[in-house]
Amino acid sequence: MKWVLPEYIEDILPAEARRIEKLRRKILDLFFEKKYELVIPPLLEFTDSLFTGTGHDLDVRTFKVVDQYSGKTMGVRADITPQVARIDAHLLNRKGVTRLCYCGSVLHTRPASPGATREPIQIGAEMYGNAAVAADLEVQGLLCDALAAAGMRGVRLGIGHVAVFRAIAQAAKLDGERERELFEALQKKDVPELKKLSKNLPAKTRDALLLLPELYGDAQVLDEAARKLPKIAALEKALADLRALAKACPVPASFDLAELRGYQYHSGVVFDAYCDGVTGTAGRGGRYDDVGKAFGRARPATGFSIDLRALAGVAK
Repeated sequence: MKWVLPEYIEDILPAEARRIEKLRRKILDLFFEKKYELVIPPLLEFTDSLFTGTGHDLDVRTFKVVDQYSGKTMGVRADITPQVARIDAHLLNRKGVTRLCYCGSVLHTRPASPGATREPIQIGAEMYGNAAVAADLEVQGLLCDALAAAGMRGVRLGIGHVAVFRAIAQAAKLDGERERELFEALQKKDVPELKKLSKNLPAKTRDALLLLPELYGDAQVLDEAARKLPKIAALEKALADLRALAKACPVPASFDLAELRGYQYHSGVVFDAYCDGVTGTAGRGGRYDDVGKAFGRARPATGFSIDLRALAGVAK
């Protein structure tokens, strides 16, 4: 049948389209009120730019085509955040703090979760030029406000920090392959594999790695981590940032020190938002300072994105 769409690609019919548009306007108006400026990146661009600074995490998620003008490979964006980072670094080129926001469709080669669409509508906000934990607090608060504006209930955050594991790995001077294997075991919380991979490491490093999967729960796990993990400056700074977030978080928060989502992309705090009625995450974000460096202009950066289609399914 010629009119059948590809799997996990769907038309948006009037009732849902109306809900999505209503949410888009509400959330963008909130961003504008908070002095975030709208940018609209292109739907596709050259892959050597699109993947810059993402650790190639987006490579397998991106549809690729050949540009008939240049013969170079282009990608249909799977995430708008790297594009906004490029705009900040190369087109705006401002000094000081810059706040940007965006909204548009992205395309995934495979669904991000079982049953999800391959064409989410992504709306988000990013802050550049502020390395302080206050910036992470601002964007987390803005995410919670956006979900509240969308009528979501039971909003809560799950927070991690990739620098905890990274500090342990760097202090132990692990080679790239061993670090990657340990990262994968931690992300899966595969303790038997973690024990196997850390068997020949120094006892201090091994004990720290085996403790990480147990360090999850409320803010008390941060105190436990401070007592039991090695005294490494970068690790202690990460725990201090997490304690500041725990103290000021506007919604209930839990912490997971083995949460390493986007390890090759994020450089600090990572967070996921959950709310009643939405399967999986309602929004996610984190700090990604290294992206600006990859674009030739080192800029602290933190932000988040929301899938409007996921919210529209439960919004009234």
